[in-house]
Amino acid sequence: MCGVAGILHFGRSDPVTSNILHKMNNAMLHRGPDGDGIYISKNRRIGLGHRRLSIIDLSEGASQPMSNGDGSVWISYNGEIYNHQLLRSQLETRGYHFHSHHSDTEVLVHGYEAWGIATLLEKIDGMFAFIIWDEKKNRLTFARDRIGIKPIYFTKNLGVLVIASEIKAILAHSEVSAKVSEAALYHYLTYLATPAPLTMFDGIYKLPAAHYVEVDQGGSFRAARYWAPELSNGLDQLELGGLDEGAVANKYQRSVLERLEASVQKRMMSDAPYGAFLSGGIDSSVNVALMDRYSDDPINTFTVGYKDHQHLNELEHASKVAKLFSTNHHEVLINEKDMVGYLEELVYQQDEPLADWVCIPLHFVSKLAHENGVKVIQVGEGSDEQFCGYNSYMKYLQLHKNCFRPFQQYLPKALQHLLAKTAAKIATINPKLEIYSDAVKRAAFNQEPFWSGAIGYWETQKNPLLPGYSPSPPKGREEMVRIGLMPKSYLSPDSYNVAHDFLNYFDAVQPGRDQLARMTYNEFRLRLPELLLMRVDKITMASSLEARVPFLDHALVELTMDIPMDVKLQNGESKHLLKKAVE
Repeated sequence: MCGVAGILHFGRSDPVTSNILHKMNNAMLHRGPDGDGIYISKNRRIGLGHRRLSIIDLSEGASQPMSNGDGSVWISYNGEIYNHQLLRSQLETRGYHFHSHHSDTEVLVHGYEAWGIATLLEKIDGMFAFIIWDEKKNRLTFARDRIGIKPIYFTKNLGVLVIASEIKAILAHSEVSAKVSEAALYHYLTYLATPAPLTMFDGIYKLPAAHYVEVDQGGSFRAARYWAPELSNGLDQLELGGLDEGAVANKYQRSVLERLEASVQKRMMSDAPYGAFLSGGIDSSVNVALMDRYSDDPINTFTVGYKDHQHLNELEHASKVAKLFSTNHHEVLINEKDMVGYLEELVYQQDEPLADWVCIPLHFVSKLAHENGVKVIQVGEGSDEQFCGYNSYMKYLQLHKNCFRPFQQYLPKALQHLLAKTAAKIATINPKLEIYSDAVKRAAFNQEPFWSGAIGYWETQKNPLLPGYSPSPPKGREEMVRIGLMPKSYLSPDSYNVAHDFLNYFDAVQPGRDQLARMTYNEFRLRLPELLLMRVDKITMASSLEARVPFLDHALVELTMDIPMDVKLQNGESKHLLKKAVE
């Protein structure tokens, strides 16, 4: 895991300097304390920076930025490619020569040469964010992994494109200023994170998950989405025809377990010490159980507890799991003073606000792992979204079935609107009823009950906070809309349109899917990559710790995205399918 940086000058004659690249690198020292590298092209129009956290191939031969044999292709890369050995064999068969011992970075360089960017992204299996400069084509390409585990940010202004793994590195560039994006702030108040490509900084963008951008020598962008789980049809290989209901359920369970086992095993690939966060819940417990199966040595496990709030502790459950699998277990206890004392540092680490209190215990358990010499950690994010693990999901499903659908199907539209107006008036008298007023409004105007698993303020609640709000002039955002990175709805003064666009698209490509499938898809487009995974990346990397996410292996996601709701849920039991799969 590392930090990447890039600068491209177009339409201007001044050179990219080593000084500014080192400033950007230094802003990300925590992401890569093991090495600091830069590359500047001969014409000094392009520069790449890199901070290295050595995980795979610890030798100097794997340092970055890295080039191909003739120096015409350069890369700065952050992440892990789990199938790099297979791809290396394929490339060697085609005549490519490797100089590193087993660097996955060099596989990306030669893979780009051999297959081009689109096929390379189709072939690689992993988490990543990278920048590639092609000297022969005068083209710069940057990409983000399928799920959005690793971030990459960019800004383009006055003839310069600046790219980095963190916003603080972009702000280290002397020509980039910090100004709040009102459009991002508006949506943040609802979704508790900024939907990509927006960030809280006006003119600074983050690349959405599963996208890449090509930039020519004139600074023109071409963007593409290269992976879509909703189009993958992950059930094709299961051969379910002719099976009864019980046999179908068993086949789903076996397939989930097989893909999860493969995912955990490949994420144990490391030349540095690794471990797992352990809460005692099913996600982390399954993770540790499978890691133990594939390891000859005890797994390093780490748990955080609370001195002042015993009811929040999961130490007892975690300890039982640790004893069951004879792990090398470590615990840290924190109190309110510890948490309050960390807040200022938290703001710096996040770059832009992520409204999730879990960032605080995550910091202390990450620090614990780092202090015990671990560089790689496995985490449980992504399980709740795929297997319906949140209580709020169950509530939204009931709300959709028992309230929204009957309200919309059986009440005349005029009566629906009258009830919405009446509810709004009541809410002005009693603000505690605003959430119910907003639900009636959404039902009356055919809006979705579910926008996200984490909602701060509904529209009616935001209005008093931002009186008279209207989006600021789009400036550079019109280019993001034109190249397909940003829907026009992001510029409207209604955050519902953000979720609505995703769901409209899903309904078009997968008509008739159940409500849970629609909710899951929406989470994979917004909350998961931009809140939960950014929480993991920012906080673990602040302790120079690489987090891997086995529940978000793309093959597993393609499968679970297609599994019907009645298989995932039975008798209102959350995570029913996962529990049956690992029995």
